[in-house]
Order: sequence, then C-alpha cells, then structure tokens
Amino acid sequence: MTEKKIQIKYHSDKIDRLEYIGGKSDWIDLRAAEEVEMKAGELKYIDLGISVRLPEGYEMIIAPRSSTYKTYGILQPNAPAVVDESYSSDEDIIRYPALAMRDTVIHVNDRICQFRILEHQPRILFEEVETLGHSARGGFGSTGRQ
Repeated sequence: MTEKKIQIKYHSDKIDRLEYIGGKSDWIDLRAAEEVEMKAGELKYIDLGISVRLPEGYEMIIAPRSSTYKTYGILQPNAPAVVDESYSSDEDIIRYPALAMRDTVIHVNDRICQFRILEHQPRILFEEVETLGHSARGGFGSTGRQ
C-alpha cells in the first residue's frame, strides 16, 4: 500500500494530533477543538481544529463515530460529509455539523467523528438500456432481518 502525504494545519494545541487507532481501523478520529453545549433540536458546526491540503484527485469523507450518538446524542445531518481538494486554505477549517437530539456537552479533545481519504471515482458514462437483464430480488429492504 502506498502512502499519500497530506498537509495539515492545526489551529489548536488542545487537541491530540491525528493518528491511526492501533490496528482497529483505517479511519482516523477527529476531535472537538472547542467546548460545546447544545440543547435538544439545536444545530451547531463544531470546530475540529484543523485545515488540510489534500493531494489532487482525492477527497476526505467525514462520518460520525459509531459511539457518537450514544455518547453525545448528536447526529450529523449531512452524513457522510465530503471535503474535496479545493477546500485547502489555512482559513478552510474543518467543522462537524451536529444536530442535538437531547441536551449535551462536548468537551475539547472529545472524539466525535472520523474520516478517511479516497480517490475521486473514475469518470462514469451512463448507458441507457431497455432492460438490465436480471430478475427482481424482491425490492428494497427485502433481504430480511437475519
């Protein structure tokens, strides 16, 4: 696997530096760079304390951590979020849109979301056809619960 260099500017000395969580995943956690109090129903953009410069042809995909809702009661209304390589200046600070489902407090350095870097998908050509040539499998949601 080849490595890609991503330039990062930290805007806070109160958050841990980015790193892989030893052997658990290739997603990397992002942390709140500010103390945030939210009331149920409130939407805030939480400062994550970093700006990045991605390589040409790459994008950052940001999604909630699996424990984010359970721990903080917040949802990411635009999940997943996409940051492309044009969002790359010192002032382009990554923020996490959070919708509070209950009153909550998020502390500086709390891990609230995660990201990975992916190449842009290849250019797609759409071919219109009269039939796709396969039989129906039963419709959306038809695979059952077990």
